[in-house]
Amino acid sequence: MHMSFVPPRRVKIGDAAAFAGTTPRAIRHYHAIGLLPEPERGGDGRRRYGHQDMIRLLWIRRMAGAGIALDDIRDALTADTGTAGDDRGDGGSDGGDVDGGDGIALTLERLENSLAAQEAVLRRQRTAVQRMRAEGSRMGLLSDVVTDRFKSLPEGSLRQRELDTLLVTERIFGPLGAAVQATRFIALATHPALREESDRVDAAEEALDDTVAVDDPRVARVAAERHAFEGALDAFIEESGLAGDDDALFEAWDARDSATTDQEEDEDEEEGVDDEGGDRGSGGRRAGTMSAFEAVGRMPYDFSPARLRCMELAEQLAAQDAPTA
Repeated sequence: MHMSFVPPRRVKIGDAAAFAGTTPRAIRHYHAIGLLPEPERGGDGRRRYGHQDMIRLLWIRRMAGAGIALDDIRDALTADTGTAGDDRGDGGSDGGDVDGGDGIALTLERLENSLAAQEAVLRRQRTAVQRMRAEGSRMGLLSDVVTDRFKSLPEGSLRQRELDTLLVTERIFGPLGAAVQATRFIALATHPALREESDRVDAAEEALDDTVAVDDPRVARVAAERHAFEGALDAFIEESGLAGDDDALFEAWDARDSATTDQEEDEDEEEGVDDEGGDRGSGGRRAGTMSAFEAVGRMPYDFSPARLRCMELAEQLAAQDAPTA
């Protein structure tokens, strides 16, 4: 039995651009200025983007959406490695309408709309910068419904790898999906034994590389370990009351979404462009986003056949334990 969907290990520039909400031309520009390292090329000579390439590209897009200059983004990411056209006339051949009547009214209307659009963008960028300063890290670029979940945790509780995962989840499933996923990371941050076991199982899965056959006994063993760990994690989430927090989150999101949808749609209409920092994901997605199915097919993960088989076996074990209706 094989998984019905196998994520790509590497993707072409068109899919990379579509997933990140940008264009191939922009990605080539990022390469040209040294912002995004050139990826490996396939046998056809075309660029192939892997998981870490996409993570960096997503952060670039979020930072650019917050109004940070590309040169500053490049410097920040380098330091963290250890971590409409001008409306011109025809030369004045029809000079009367420019100085009065409908001509000036239309000009002022266009100017007012342009300023309103800039104000909307500046408000969002200022909010993003303020939140980055408050959080002291790139966590501030995630939606507030996500970062608010970690307010009670000590500084440094969340790992960069977990931030990366939340970034991808928010891109695919929207802020609510990432906020729900945050429950997992809260549990790991507050339960050292679970954190240690999570690291051990993660390392065992990563060891299932291309040198391991799909029928190697280690595959089934690691799948059983993953299944046992997920059961222990779910039990802790239930016992700690974190599951109840998820229920409250859904209720709060429904109330918030209904109150803000009209306002955000008006702002998007004013701007006429997609805003990277404000994706709502599945259920009220902004223009320029995609369905979860489309997104999953455009985000590469470098999983070996053995690791994919391990994931499949773990899912089968979970299905066997699921209560019957």
